[in-house]
Amino acid sequence: MEYYSREISNLIAELSDLPSIGSKSAQRLAFHILGMDEEKVNDLANAIVQARKNVRYCKECFTLTDDELCPICSNPKRNKNVIMVVEDTRDLAAYEKTGKFDGVYHVLHGAISPMAGIGPGDIKLKELMVRLQQNDVQEVIVATNSSLEGETTAAYISKLIKPTGIKVSRIASGVPVGGNLEYIDEVTLLRALDGRTEL
Repeated sequence: MEYYSREISNLIAELSDLPSIGSKSAQRLAFHILGMDEEKVNDLANAIVQARKNVRYCKECFTLTDDELCPICSNPKRNKNVIMVVEDTRDLAAYEKTGKFDGVYHVLHGAISPMAGIGPGDIKLKELMVRLQQNDVQEVIVATNSSLEGETTAAYISKLIKPTGIKVSRIASGVPVGGNLEYIDEVTLLRALDGRTEL
């Protein structure tokens, strides 16, 4: 990028390090930022710094939040007897958009993937088992992605929970194989939830 000055090149390079941002998108974003009011640029930079500093795991479900408990876990109207297990916070957000699930969540922050060296101890499985011992949970809905890693994780969770007598179900495969939940429309997600099967 010799045709850009050092500062512009640095900005483009930093933006292109973000996931799903190619060099063209990074250039577009960089020039958009450079065209913004200085106050708006400061607000954006400050929002990034503050979020990085203050966002942490919810002590109950492990989604990302800036409070001790996330808005879902702290909501007394949510059904704490049903826990939906998802891979990440974006999957939780996808189900929340449907407005039809009134239970609570547990965010694993990943999936078991022996090929990538990710084992059960690398995701929030131990924390899930602690929750099940401390609360009166009647059903665990496993809503991991329908990828090989997601299916492996679902099978492992089922094997862990079955002996406790808690019902374990899996979202139906209205979700396409290899599909990421965050990109799937609400109707498909609802069908997958309604058509869940016991594991």
